[in-house]
Amino acid sequence: MLKENLAMLRKIHGYSQEEISEKIGISRQAYAKWESGATIPDIEKCALLADVYGTTLDGLVKTTSVEGVGMIPPGPAGKYIWGSVTMNDRGQIVIPKEARDKLGFAAGQRLIVASDDKGIALIPAEVFEEGMQQVREYLASLGGKE
Repeated sequence: MLKENLAMLRKIHGYSQEEISEKIGISRQAYAKWESGATIPDIEKCALLADVYGTTLDGLVKTTSVEGVGMIPPGPAGKYIWGSVTMNDRGQIVIPKEARDKLGFAAGQRLIVASDDKGIALIPAEVFEEGMQQVREYLASLGGKE
C-alpha cells in the first residue's frame, strides 16, 4: 500500500526520487527502498511525505481501488474518493457508509443537490441555508435587495 502510493504520488507530482529525498532530508537510496517495499519510513518521515504530496498520513498509507478503474491515488488533504456506486432505474444511489460516517450524513437528513456540467455535490441543507443567509446579510449590509 505505502510503496505503491509513494511511487504513484511522486510520479503524479513530477518529482524524481532524488528531489523527494532532498525535500525530506534522506538519501535517494533510502527513498528508493521505501518505494520498493524493502523498508518503510518512520512516522516523522511519513508526515513530511504527506506534507510534500499534499495528502494526509491516512491517505499516504491506504490504497483505494475502484471497480473498472483500478487503484487510485490518494486525494489531497480534505478530498476523498469513496469508491463507485451504481444508480438504479429510479435514479437512486447508496452513499457509501464510510462517506456517510465521515460527513455525518444520517437517514432522513435533507441534502441539497448541486452540480456543474461534470458532476454533482451533496450539501447538508442546514450548511447550504446558513451560507445563503450569510449572502443575504452581506447584500443587506450593502443596501442591496435580497
